[in-house]
Amino acid sequence: MAVKRTIIHLLDHIEEYVCAILLAAFVILLFAQILVRQFFAYSIPWGDEVATYMFVWFAYLGAVVAAKMSAHNRVTFQFKFFPPIVKKVSETIADMLWVAFNLYFTWLSYDFVFNKMNLFWKSQTTGIPMKYFFMVFPIAFSLMSVRILWNNYLVWFKHEDIADPESLELEKMQHDAKMAKAGGA
Repeated sequence: MAVKRTIIHLLDHIEEYVCAILLAAFVILLFAQILVRQFFAYSIPWGDEVATYMFVWFAYLGAVVAAKMSAHNRVTFQFKFFPPIVKKVSETIADMLWVAFNLYFTWLSYDFVFNKMNLFWKSQTTGIPMKYFFMVFPIAFSLMSVRILWNNYLVWFKHEDIADPESLELEKMQHDAKMAKAGGA
């Protein structure tokens, strides 16, 4: 049972782990590039290009993590004036439009990467086919769709309240300020 729980936990947080590895790797690579340039007057030929590709993968997988946490930038101010069920339905409609866009972009990017991209396009310094770098698009947009649909499942069927982490932090800060003011008064 512990193995199953570990596998489920790993799958639930895989994007976060990959993002952490990519962030650490491209920061270390860029730091090494700086050190080598400054102290040895040498440049790692493939360093900047690979760091750029890692950053792009990091950014798109980070968008998946943000979708998982419901932390994407979106306009929700107007929903505060709605009754709870109207707010819930409105947010779900907005999410379904977002999923439709993501799935359309997944299809377009998949078509580009696997059908229209020239097989001979290669990275200039590493020689790796560009297909592997561009695969982030169909992967990220499909994973984002899965995370958005999963969040809506949790809201509608499990009755969980998924709140943006920043709004939770803001509420905590406001509560702490009220408590400090009440204690100091």
